[in-house]
Amino acid sequence: MKVLASPAAVAFIRERGGSLFVWADRALCCTGELTFLEASTESPGADRSFRCLTSNAFDLLFDPGGKEFPDELHLDVKGWRRKRVRAYWNGKSFSPA
Repeated sequence: MKVLASPAAVAFIRERGGSLFVWADRALCCTGELTFLEASTESPGADRSFRCLTSNAFDLLFDPGGKEFPDELHLDVKGWRRKRVRAYWNGKSFSPA
């Protein structure tokens, strides 16, 4: 999996301890089940199976939720009042289940 993080995302993650948790979350919609990615610099809890990927920039803890890893994981900072990291599966906001 290739990680493509914007400079703003790298700085945001480093300022908050240097670790990013990314996990898959599923939702039903009119077209079927979709898989979205959630991201946080704080752990969502122990009920996930994270795999740690370490780079020079930050530690990425990733749980694909039973799916194959994406080819690319895109990371960027979004939000005006409350900034947060957004993760994109192969550049998209969701992946078909």
